Amino acid sequence: MPVDKGVTLDPARTREQILQVATEVLYEQGLDGVGVAGLCTRAGVSKETLYRHFGSKEGLVRATLEARSDRVTRWLREAAEAAGPEPADQLGAVFDALTGWYAEPGFRGCAIVNAAVQHHEGAARQVAARHMDRHLELLSEIAARAGAAEPGVLARQILVLMEGAAVVADLHGVDGTGRQVREAALALLRASAARASAG
Repeated sequence: MPVDKGVTLDPARTREQILQVATEVLYEQGLDGVGVAGLCTRAGVSKETLYRHFGSKEGLVRATLEARSDRVTRWLREAAEAAGPEPADQLGAVFDALTGWYAEPGFRGCAIVNAAVQHHEGAARQVAARHMDRHLELLSEIAARAGAAEPGVLARQILVLMEGAAVVADLHGVDGTGRQVREAALALLRASAARASAG
């Protein structure tokens, strides 16, 4: 796409613009719902520009999902930290944040998990696995501070609840999902801490 005479190109801003558009479009339409031409049209850039920044559509998908994982990880960690020093309050805050997300207009589940389900191999799956690991890191830290018997096991149990709740909220309705999964996660936390103190 030609640039008007006298207009200065800003590669960082162009890259961010492409990422922002790709984040929206790929979440709305899925990885296979739009091609490079459609993404370029929405972003207002040429194919050459997109390929210069990302190398391929898969490179764009990877960059988009990695940026989203960074944002989600930071958002949940900040929610936990803002809740104060008590592990139960931190875990509750994580699920409070997720409950608000479920209620957002246009909620379609976790974009990263959705992408990995659509493309079970390659970049999407790799980013999704790392994204889960990042969730496990936060949940394991909370579990350890709570004195859980097996923090890693508890973190994985809570991760199953977290990811399952996103699917249920998307496909079966938001009403009550956040509250129910929050209660279940806190019950697991209390039970694990009680086992540790009793043992």
